[in-house]
Amino acid sequence: MSGPPPAKAILLVDHGSVKVEANELLEEIARLVKRIAPDYHVEAAHMELAPPDIADAVAACVKAGSTDITVMPYMLAPGRHSTDDIPRMALEAAERHEGVRVRVSEPLGADSRLAEVILARVETAREKQE
Repeated sequence: MSGPPPAKAILLVDHGSVKVEANELLEEIARLVKRIAPDYHVEAAHMELAPPDIADAVAACVKAGSTDITVMPYMLAPGRHSTDDIPRMALEAAERHEGVRVRVSEPLGADSRLAEVILARVETAREKQE
């Protein structure tokens, strides 16, 4: 028996790409997040160039029963998109849904866990070239 739908949601947003593989990567990240955060509804969206857009993903969160959505710019550093465009688009989308709260987190930034991923990628590349 499953419980009520999660009232909290995580919406991962990247830039979006004309390359399908790039957009599919965000979907995979969303699945990984869902695996470790089962109390959240998790969606992925692209700021531009590919569906779903932010408004559609916010609507999907609401349809799933979420009223508290945290948008996480899936970008490395703060910039115009992560600090201006994505928050604006998310707030505009939330205004279409009464009683829905949207907040925006910082982008990935500098984190020791990213350093571990970088080192793993470097070591893999070195092993392939030996």
